[in-house]
Amino acid sequence: MSPSFRFVLALAAAVGLASPALASKDAPPDQLAKIMEGRVAGTPQNCISLPQVYGMQIIEKKTIAYRIGSTWYVNQLRSGAESLNADDVLVTRTFGSQLCSLDTVKLVDRFAGGLRGFVVLGPFTPYKLADKKN
Repeated sequence: MSPSFRFVLALAAAVGLASPALASKDAPPDQLAKIMEGRVAGTPQNCISLPQVYGMQIIEKKTIAYRIGSTWYVNQLRSGAESLNADDVLVTRTFGSQLCSLDTVKLVDRFAGGLRGFVVLGPFTPYKLADKKN
């Protein structure tokens, strides 16, 4: 197993364990609205730096949001979103240190450990804090 693959598995496990604490009990549109509150959308990007990700939130049947610094990168999934739920552990195999559009993410059941399916990532839209004008 390559060092980068082991890193990704460790990151997936760490983020996966943290995701229930990050996941909100609000309805998915409300969860997304909370992430975007006070933020401005930037130009979508094809890739983000996976080692810089320190937070993540699964928004069921729709979206995965990754946090780097104070910026949330919202990923509207290209396919497989109907399988996504907040109890999934996301397992990503990357080739390098970037997570990119068209990468696949396996969905593993947190409790039973079985593979539930996969999703295909879309572009990452950055949401940065809006400038405060006084």
